[in-house]
Amino acid sequence: MHDAALANKNRSALPAYQRIKDFVLENIGNGTWREGDVIPTELALCEQFQVSRMTVHRALRELTTDQVLVRYQGSGTYVAPSKIQSTLIEIRSIAQDIRDRGHTHSCEVLLLERTKASPAQAQRFHLKAQAPLFHSIIIHFENAAPIQMEDRFVDAERIPGYLEQDWSRTTPNEYLMHTAPAPTGHYTIEVMLPVQEIATRLDIPLSQPCLVLDRTTFSGGAFASQAVMWYPGNRYKLAGKI
Repeated sequence: MHDAALANKNRSALPAYQRIKDFVLENIGNGTWREGDVIPTELALCEQFQVSRMTVHRALRELTTDQVLVRYQGSGTYVAPSKIQSTLIEIRSIAQDIRDRGHTHSCEVLLLERTKASPAQAQRFHLKAQAPLFHSIIIHFENAAPIQMEDRFVDAERIPGYLEQDWSRTTPNEYLMHTAPAPTGHYTIEVMLPVQEIATRLDIPLSQPCLVLDRTTFSGGAFASQAVMWYPGNRYKLAGKI
């Protein structure tokens, strides 16, 4: 079977909403649609793919959640900017932040493992059930003081070399910016009290509030990484530009 015929057969086996998502991503990826371009209407996509309005709506909703598209009521659906906007947080490496202050960065790797996506993770990251993931937990230090505990999951199929990296020479963030470029995503920031293990690792009392950044990133519309980062509130502040 020729490659083109095989590709068409594999594509036809996909759920209809996924075929629509792939169609949108392909047009963005090959430059047919650029940032700010309006994409076909839901009705036009219904007719093109011979599917219901609900199916098209699901595909566009998921791409909007992943910040591939942006939708304006009464105006249409557009290709989103390639960078996260309306955010106070740049996707920066903790090591670079520390170096910018003229201080020394070091880290301690607590966990590196292969695992599989739980049902909740598969739903949240738009992955197949039991999709392979890499899991790492790393403590980052600034001048020997623990400044961040990073608990991260990475798509093992898209980023197969993740576990082989020397984290004393680079950080997960720096590595992912090269292997999964032009990220989009979303994050939350909360103030939380640490559990005992986190308090011990960050060398803080249980009564010390922490800033907790939960950030999920996508590259090319597909899941790349999700990290929960704990910062001791008495040693760290989040800052950005607006």
